[in-house]
Amino acid sequence: MTITLDEEVYEGLCRRYGQRKMSPFIEDLLRPHVLDASLDEGYRAMAADAVREAETMEWCNALAAT
Repeated sequence: MTITLDEEVYEGLCRRYGQRKMSPFIEDLLRPHVLDASLDEGYRAMAADAVREAETMEWCNALAAT
């Protein structure tokens, strides 16, 4: 993939993040704008539900025992 940036912006990214950290910075910046974050939020909400997680673990353990 090739992205065209203004030279000043590119030089600023190089100074601030360096060559190796530039791509992760740009990806983290763009991710919420191009991916459906509601799925991630839903998974976080499910993981925070202690009762649901306990029931899920019980179910998984019962399946593994058979």
